[in-house]
Amino acid sequence: MTFSADTADVAVIGAGHAGVEAALACARMGMNTILFTLSLDQIANMPCNPSIGGTGKGHLVYEIDALGGEMGYAADKVTMQSRTLNLGKGPAVHSKRIQADRMLYHSIMKKTLEDCPGLKIIQSEIVSVGTENGRLCSVTSRLGAVYSVKAAIICSGTYLSGRVITGQTAYASGPDGSLPSVGLSDCLRELGTEILRFKTGTPPRIHRRSIDFSVLERQDGENYFAPYSFRSYPELTAKRATVPCYIAYTNETTHQIIRDNLHLSPLYSGVIKGTGPRYCPSIEDKVVRFADKTRHQLFAEPMGFDTEEIYLQGFSSSLPANVQLRMLHSLKGFENAEVMRFAYAIEYDCINPQQLSPTLEFKHIPGLYGAGQFNGTSGYEEAAAQGLVAGINAALKILGKPPMILSRDSSYIGTLIDDIVTKGTNEPYRIMTSRSEYRLLLRQSNACFRLMEEGRRSGLVSEERYSQLCGELSEIKKEIARVSSKTIAPGKEINDILTENGTSPISTGVKLAELIKRPQLSYEKLEKVDDEYKKLPPTVRIEAEIRIKYEGYISRQIEDAERMKNLEVKKLPSDIDYAEIKGLRLEARQKLNKVRPENIGQASRISGVSPADISVLLIWLKLNKL
Repeated sequence: MTFSADTADVAVIGAGHAGVEAALACARMGMNTILFTLSLDQIANMPCNPSIGGTGKGHLVYEIDALGGEMGYAADKVTMQSRTLNLGKGPAVHSKRIQADRMLYHSIMKKTLEDCPGLKIIQSEIVSVGTENGRLCSVTSRLGAVYSVKAAIICSGTYLSGRVITGQTAYASGPDGSLPSVGLSDCLRELGTEILRFKTGTPPRIHRRSIDFSVLERQDGENYFAPYSFRSYPELTAKRATVPCYIAYTNETTHQIIRDNLHLSPLYSGVIKGTGPRYCPSIEDKVVRFADKTRHQLFAEPMGFDTEEIYLQGFSSSLPANVQLRMLHSLKGFENAEVMRFAYAIEYDCINPQQLSPTLEFKHIPGLYGAGQFNGTSGYEEAAAQGLVAGINAALKILGKPPMILSRDSSYIGTLIDDIVTKGTNEPYRIMTSRSEYRLLLRQSNACFRLMEEGRRSGLVSEERYSQLCGELSEIKKEIARVSSKTIAPGKEINDILTENGTSPISTGVKLAELIKRPQLSYEKLEKVDDEYKKLPPTVRIEAEIRIKYEGYISRQIEDAERMKNLEVKKLPSDIDYAEIKGLRLEARQKLNKVRPENIGQASRISGVSPADISVLLIWLKLNKL
């Protein structure tokens, strides 16, 4: 029996990283919002690695913050260690990654939700969504409570029909021994939604006292704190407590134990049906796929300041518990390791994201949105980014305002969403810097300049912060103009600097900007010959230096982006029957009818649609004066 329980503008189903961002965005934009979670104790949980950021992922966190999201600010508060990856490469791929106190992160996010005006949090399982005249109108809990809403965002993570597997043992469960979500998948199927089955996994957790760290390689973080969030800027260069991580390695004994027990692995015995992540394989999968490798690198990472649990990154497995112990004890430094939580694989339901528009709204169920692993992606950062976008767009639609659709050249968030809604995915999707053709435009250092206008438009970024940003941008432009007009005369001091840094001396006057462009040089190295040099704020100095050094490359990428925009503005009617357009190949007709792209640019990125097909579409638009 059902009963009318409440009325709201937006229901958010699931309180993981996607759900938290979606709920906060909606409530902060003035929506009466209800956030449903299977357990209040699992809000913003980190069931896998205790970290935020990484290659590509760090970019997402900066972009989330620029749009007014919460992840970066909370991450700054729980940082145990911070490192910038890929410093040996160019600034386009510099990526911040932090070790996080997972329980503190949960506590901070839970309190943030509890304190948010206009937001209710309810521990309850949503088992169905209701529609009226084809539009979403309600959500219903397992207890029969019906909530009338104008929009709903499904952020189910790995809970949807979740099934945990270790060896030949399998049982219904969410991550970390929590309850699974049962029933919602069937409802979505009845509404014509294509459901996929994916799989992910996690390594064992080990008691700190049982590890011999003296034989492991110590890995310390940076000794300064460069935050994700502009709200943390007062602490920009403050020193923070840092906790070391350690590097370990598998060996031939480990590999032989795995090979001897592959018949017990659910990956190879057929017990696991879901598709796993390509870029985060289990240790048994790595041993099989990379048989020539004599060892694989592992990272022993702390789970929090106030816990003795150690996470062994790179040792994800679904082998039986007794085999896991043997594998673990074969590692140098782990001979006496005490397992606190065994590794496991988890299968879960998700959707084919090609059913979504770039706003993350279902094409066939207006008012219903999807975000996070429900959309076929992997990772906390990917989930949070989608949750934020879905929340903003749900609120904008209710307010009768234009949607926020981020382009590929504007952000990694835009790249991620365009990839999944246009191309779909046959495995858990992970963002990487290599996925963007505009990497040099999408740097961590300029995320706020790229996206804060969108955050301001949605109301999630204050006018005060936006004004501050405009001031920073003005300072950057002034500094670029200064060094571009300042001439450095030849002399012993400058030529000594040039020689010491392995670059050729000068015999005539050279603009300071031209010297900064040399790969071997930087602001700091040229400080002695720059009498106007001042200690600029790090955000201004870093961005000015990058813009000067990579001016030519940046200009070329901007030109490429402008050319693509000419295709993006050519809209395709939503009611086209591509089967009726003569000249299109059969595969293109089928793919176009399935994806239903919004413009020519999006159509050009669909797998199976060729340049010749795009030419046919352009001619068709011209003939029909569209």
